[in-house]
Amino acid sequence: MALKKDKDLKLYYTISEVAEMFGIAESALRFWEKEFPQITPEKNARGVRRYNKENIEQIRIIHHLVKEKGMTIAGARETMKHGNSIDIATQHTDVIDRLIKVRNTLQELNRHLGELA
Repeated sequence: MALKKDKDLKLYYTISEVAEMFGIAESALRFWEKEFPQITPEKNARGVRRYNKENIEQIRIIHHLVKEKGMTIAGARETMKHGNSIDIATQHTDVIDRLIKVRNTLQELNRHLGELA
Protein backbone atom coordinates (compact mmCIF):
# COMPACT_ATOMS: atom_id res chain seq x y z
CA MET A 1 0.00 0.00 0.00
CA ALA A 2 1.41 3.36 -1.06
CA LEU A 3 1.89 6.22 1.35
CA LYS A 4 -0.81 8.85 0.97
CA LYS A 5 0.55 12.21 -0.06
CA ASP A 6 -0.55 14.46 2.77
CA LYS A 7 0.36 18.16 2.88
CA ASP A 8 0.76 17.92 6.67
CA LEU A 9 3.75 15.64 6.15
CA LYS A 10 5.71 18.32 4.31
CA LEU A 11 8.37 20.17 6.25
CA TYR A 12 8.99 22.89 3.66
CA TYR A 13 6.92 24.62 1.00
CA THR A 14 8.06 26.56 -2.06
CA ILE A 15 7.17 30.18 -2.59
CA SER A 16 4.70 29.21 -5.32
CA GLU A 17 2.92 26.77 -2.99
CA VAL A 18 2.64 29.37 -0.24
CA ALA A 19 1.45 32.05 -2.67
CA GLU A 20 -1.22 29.66 -3.94
CA MET A 21 -2.33 28.86 -0.36
CA PHE A 22 -3.14 32.52 0.24
CA GLY A 23 -4.16 33.54 -3.26
CA ILE A 24 -1.45 36.18 -3.56
CA ALA A 25 1.46 36.81 -5.90
CA GLU A 26 4.92 35.49 -5.15
CA SER A 27 6.18 39.07 -5.33
CA ALA A 28 3.90 39.96 -2.39
CA LEU A 29 5.57 37.24 -0.31
CA ARG A 30 9.02 38.54 -1.22
CA PHE A 31 7.89 42.07 -0.31
CA TRP A 32 6.41 40.94 3.01
CA GLU A 33 9.66 39.11 3.75
CA LYS A 34 11.47 42.46 3.53
CA GLU A 35 8.84 44.32 5.56
CA PHE A 36 8.25 41.80 8.35
CA PRO A 37 11.30 40.37 10.18
CA GLN A 38 9.10 37.50 11.45
CA ILE A 39 9.12 35.89 7.99
CA THR A 40 12.46 34.12 7.63
CA PRO A 41 12.32 31.32 5.08
CA GLU A 42 15.41 29.21 4.68
CA LYS A 43 17.20 29.41 1.37
CA ASN A 44 19.01 26.54 -0.27
CA ALA A 45 22.34 26.85 -2.09
CA ARG A 46 20.58 28.19 -5.20
CA GLY A 47 18.69 30.80 -3.16
CA VAL A 48 15.32 29.08 -3.44
CA ARG A 49 13.09 29.94 -0.48
CA ARG A 50 11.80 27.09 1.71
CA TYR A 51 8.94 28.06 4.03
CA ASN A 52 8.27 26.01 7.16
CA LYS A 53 5.02 25.87 9.16
CA GLU A 54 6.10 28.72 11.45
CA ASN A 55 6.72 30.97 8.43
CA ILE A 56 3.34 30.04 7.00
CA GLU A 57 1.62 30.87 10.30
CA GLN A 58 3.28 34.30 10.32
CA ILE A 59 2.21 34.85 6.71
CA ARG A 60 -1.33 33.78 7.61
CA ILE A 61 -1.48 36.44 10.34
CA ILE A 62 -0.03 39.12 8.04
CA HIS A 63 -2.46 38.12 5.28
CA HIS A 64 -5.35 38.42 7.71
CA LEU A 65 -4.23 41.86 8.89
CA VAL A 66 -3.44 43.29 5.46
CA LYS A 67 -5.88 41.61 3.09
CA GLU A 68 -8.87 40.82 5.31
CA LYS A 69 -8.79 43.62 7.90
CA GLY A 70 -7.44 46.19 5.42
CA MET A 71 -4.50 47.35 7.52
CA THR A 72 -1.57 49.12 5.97
CA ILE A 73 1.81 47.41 5.95
CA ALA A 74 3.01 49.83 8.65
CA GLY A 75 -0.06 49.12 10.78
CA ALA A 76 0.34 45.37 10.39
CA ARG A 77 4.05 45.64 11.22
CA GLU A 78 3.18 47.57 14.41
CA THR A 79 0.53 44.99 15.35
CA MET A 80 3.01 42.16 14.78
CA LYS A 81 5.43 43.81 17.25
CA HIS A 82 2.96 43.38 20.12
CA GLY A 83 2.65 39.76 21.23
CA ASN A 84 -0.92 39.82 22.56
CA SER A 85 -2.14 41.47 19.34
CA ILE A 86 -0.70 38.52 17.45
CA ASP A 87 -2.50 36.09 19.76
CA ILE A 88 -5.78 37.88 19.11
CA ALA A 89 -5.13 37.97 15.36
CA THR A 90 -4.28 34.25 15.42
CA GLN A 91 -7.49 33.46 17.27
CA HIS A 92 -9.49 35.52 14.78
CA THR A 93 -7.91 33.79 11.78
CA ASP A 94 -8.55 30.38 13.38
CA VAL A 95 -12.21 31.26 13.90
CA ILE A 96 -12.52 32.59 10.35
CA ASP A 97 -10.93 29.43 8.94
CA ARG A 98 -13.35 27.24 10.91
CA LEU A 99 -16.33 29.33 9.82
CA ILE A 100 -15.27 29.06 6.18
CA LYS A 101 -15.09 25.27 6.52
CA VAL A 102 -18.54 25.19 8.12
CA ARG A 103 -19.95 27.41 5.35
CA ASN A 104 -18.44 25.18 2.67
CA THR A 105 -19.89 22.08 4.34
CA LEU A 106 -23.33 23.69 4.57
CA GLN A 107 -23.18 24.78 0.93
CA GLU A 108 -22.24 21.26 -0.08
CA LEU A 109 -25.14 19.80 1.93
CA ASN A 110 -27.53 22.33 0.41
CA ARG A 111 -26.35 21.40 -3.07
CA HIS A 112 -26.89 17.69 -2.36
CA LEU A 113 -30.35 18.37 -0.96
CA GLY A 114 -31.19 20.33 -4.10
CA GLU A 115 -30.14 17.38 -6.25
CA LEU A 116 -32.37 15.02 -4.25
CA ALA A 117 -35.48 17.19 -4.58
